[in-house]
Amino acid sequence: MVLNNIENLLEKYENGETSLKEEQLLKNYFAGDNVAPHLEMYKPMFGYFLVSKQEQFNKDIPFETETKATKRNFNYKWLSVAAVAVLMIGFYFGSGSLNNDDLGTYEDPEVALMELTKSLEMISQNFNKGVSTVNYLDELEKGKATLGYLNEIDNATGLIFKN
Repeated sequence: MVLNNIENLLEKYENGETSLKEEQLLKNYFAGDNVAPHLEMYKPMFGYFLVSKQEQFNKDIPFETETKATKRNFNYKWLSVAAVAVLMIGFYFGSGSLNNDDLGTYEDPEVALMELTKSLEMISQNFNKGVSTVNYLDELEKGKATLGYLNEIDNATGLIFKN
């Protein structure tokens, strides 16, 4: 009768349906000497649970002191003040160049067209360089697709080992 009860508890344990009292009964049973031969494979697992329950963490955990935290905030405050000062100086000295009314206009439409085509060709070449360096993303997508096959294998092995 006890062996049948232990087998039922093991089945409930494997399904994750046991209570703490039932798990303690299993641990006590497998800690004893008279374990049924066909249940010997569970003995190391429950023995490990008893040993690991007695382990304790005994190292010191260093915590930051309050002086370090306040000092770090102090540095951030001065950093923000310095950033505002740099921006203000930049706006002050940069405003002088905005008064220039020369917008680069051309009197001759043919010269303007030639300059525009030169500028657009330069933009096109630089854009094509940037696009060519991003072509490796296609390879990344191919690799991602092959990883999808690994998920299918994982699902299949999960079905096999569940039954």
